[in-house]
This record gives sequence, C-alpha cells and structure tokens, in this order.
Amino acid sequence: MGTSDSVIRGRGAQSAQVPTHFGLNTREADGDWLDEVEAIDGPGPKLRTTVTEEFPKTAIAWNTSPDIPFDRSLNPYRGCEHGCVYCYARPTHAWHDLSPGLDFETKLFAKPSAPVSLRKAFAARGYSPAPLALGTNTDPYQPIEARYRITRAVLELCLEVGHPVTITTKSARVLDDLDLLAELAARNLTAVSISVTSLDPRLSGKLEPRASAPAKRLAALEALAKAGVHANVSVSPIIPAITDSFIEAILAEAGARGVQSASWIMLRLPHEVAPLFREWLDVHFPDRAAKVMAIVQSVRGGKDNDARFFSRMKPTGVWADLVRSRFRLGMKRAGIPQAKPVLDCSQFRPPSRDGQLALL
Repeated sequence: MGTSDSVIRGRGAQSAQVPTHFGLNTREADGDWLDEVEAIDGPGPKLRTTVTEEFPKTAIAWNTSPDIPFDRSLNPYRGCEHGCVYCYARPTHAWHDLSPGLDFETKLFAKPSAPVSLRKAFAARGYSPAPLALGTNTDPYQPIEARYRITRAVLELCLEVGHPVTITTKSARVLDDLDLLAELAARNLTAVSISVTSLDPRLSGKLEPRASAPAKRLAALEALAKAGVHANVSVSPIIPAITDSFIEAILAEAGARGVQSASWIMLRLPHEVAPLFREWLDVHFPDRAAKVMAIVQSVRGGKDNDARFFSRMKPTGVWADLVRSRFRLGMKRAGIPQAKPVLDCSQFRPPSRDGQLALL
C-alpha cells in the first residue's frame, strides 16, 4: 500500500488484517460489505457501515485508573464511524472477534436502552453523583447519533435529575443538543471538549475521515462558548511531524472564539493501533514515516507505546518538552484563561423508583 490507487477512501484504517493482542484470528473485511457503486470519496470500493443494536444490563462503566480524572463514563456506541486512525479505542473491537481496523469503523453497535439503564443506576440506593463522562471511548456524536439520539436522551435525563455530565467529541453535531447543554451549563452541570487536530481539512480527512471538518469544530466551540457552556479545545492527539505545526494556530483560533480552556495529548499507540498507524503512514506519508515513528519512540521510552499509569499521559524527552513550552506560550498569546470547570453535584435528585422502573 503506497500508491493512491490502493487507498481505502473515506476510512481511516487501510485494512482489517491486524492480529489482535487477545490471540483471536485475524479478521478481514467481508466481501459482501463492499459497495460496487463509485463513492463520493472517490473511485474504488466503499465499505458500508452497519449498526447492530445491543442491550447491556448496565450503562455506567466504572474506572479505577489513577491517572484519569473521572470514575464513571457512558458510551452510547461501540465502534466509531469517524474512523480516526489513531483511536486508542480500536483494540476494544477485538474482544468481539472483530478487527480493530476496518471493522471498528464499519461494524458499529448502538445501545438504545442506555438511558433506561442509566435511570435505573441513578435510582439505585446508595448511588453517589459525580460527573458522568461521555465520549471517553467512542464519540457520542458520531453520525449514527442523528438516527438513534441516545446521547440526547442521556442529557435529558441528566438535566431532569440534576446530574453533572461532560462531553468529549470531534463532531459539530454536538450543537444539535445546544438547547440542553445551555440549560445544563446554566446550572453548572456540564462542560464540553472538542478535539481539533489540524486546520487543514485535507489532512483531517485522512486522519479522521468522517469527523467534522476543522472549521466546523471551531464554529461549534464558539457557539458553545456564546451559549455559556464551558468549552475546551483539545489539541489531541499531537502527531509528530504531521500535526504539531498547527498547535499555535489552533490555540489562536480557539482563543478568538472564547474557549475557556485548552488541553493536549501526545499520540498514543496501544496494542493494534500501532500497526494500523504504521500502515496509515506508509500509505499517506511514506516520505516521513520513519521520522514520525522515531519521534514517537523518543517520547515513549524507545517503544511505540508506554502503557504505564501516569507516564502514558506524560511523554518525556526533548521533543515532548518543546511541545509543552510551545503549548504554554500559545495559550498565553491566545488569551485562553485556562479555567477549570468544577461541576455541581449537589443538585442531584434520584429519579423515582416507583412505577415500571421498580420492575426492572
């Protein structure tokens, strides 16, 4: 894969042929998932997206990692059509004997019962509120949210019971729920982070083929800020020799739009993400693939990835130190106040256990 003819257009991963760290067989894209009609992405076969509904018994995923600032999250969907090639959630598809490559972005799962399960969790005796994180694994505003509206139903429930909720997304579709987010923000119950990796739509189209264009994400940040929602720009992930040149410009654009804070994460390549990313580099940036991986390894102790707590979020070395300095100076020049949202947990009132809920 090194020529334009071999590029799988409109998708991030370039194959499904990635051995999984769970020892499962390698999965390849099924032939009957190919659309023979020329796609808007260009000539060549287009992989169809399919959605399977699932009904897990619980909605909240509890987290005990000591270097993550939340202890509970909810993911309305598994897999993500945005197709970000670097997505650290890709390996989770291997648990279901599906490829972390193309399967992750074409074979999706929706959880339409999540709001009902969440209501049950909120009503449980002894439940103690703390911010519920949406978008920590897969994007709650990926394209299928327009059909399922699971994220909106979760926000409606949080507003009803006064439960704080945070959102991380790459989609301007978050503005579909601006009415709810503004109400939540007026009660100090929400904060939204939008990831912006570059300002070049062509580059973003290769990295994140079905996510919103950079200009739309910036416009969404501005709309959120104007509505009184705490808006954070996440310059994440920073990819050496690919996206790092945009750091200052992204901060300047976000600052001009009134964001309250900014953050960044260096590229992480856990498990199957590393070979997928290497393959992506060989297809799209063969001239600098070796340089990119050399820098990645220089900030991760000589490896593709550092999975240790605390150090996994804190790259080391000269290159990482330079990024930190650039980011601090960029925020100062952009006038970003770096305000930290402290959401209010005192308003929470458990939903009634009466009626049908009591039978669940």
